[in-house]
Amino acid sequence: MADFNSMQEAVIGGNLPEATRLTQEALDEGTAPSAIVNDGLIPGMLVVGEKFKNNEFYVPEVLIAARAMKGAMALVKPFLKEGDMPALATVAIGTVQGDLHDIGKNLVAMMLEGAGFKVMDLGVDVSPEKFIEAVSDGASVVALSALLTTTMPNIGRTIEALKEAGLKDGVKVIIGGAPVTQAYCDEIGADGYSPDAGSCVDMLKALIA
Repeated sequence: MADFNSMQEAVIGGNLPEATRLTQEALDEGTAPSAIVNDGLIPGMLVVGEKFKNNEFYVPEVLIAARAMKGAMALVKPFLKEGDMPALATVAIGTVQGDLHDIGKNLVAMMLEGAGFKVMDLGVDVSPEKFIEAVSDGASVVALSALLTTTMPNIGRTIEALKEAGLKDGVKVIIGGAPVTQAYCDEIGADGYSPDAGSCVDMLKALIA
């Protein structure tokens, strides 16, 4: 019988060798790969997100937890069949044009992936056209990040570009970053704002529910 509790603890503690050992054991015992992900790995990463949100964990703890989760997922992925693990949604995430900051964006990407979203990470300095392309390729959520007040207007410009391309009604746009606020989110017509990576998962789940 797979030990999902220990698997969760290994992810929460960022214990890569233990997370991969328990995952391999579960696979060898014939545990369904989707059960390993849904009952072992994802719940562990959700706890990490909660702890980060409550300032019990900081960036280093999140990074080592994500590393443990990724190591375990790498073992499971080859055994997942098409349709085994339907993603909650496909999220195209990137730092907007002119902005090269990526730590916050990377944390949000990890949190979303850990919570069962499919993530298309477009990187930094991402033009509105690249976000439009990602939506055309199947993204149903666009996540925009800016760390500078000078690049923040490019969040609004990206939303305008989505509208002009006739794509805005079909996607949810979420935004974040140091200078970004709920007031700015309301002003530019974004669908959701999160002040930190930990809260982002809950906010997006509520948006797509």
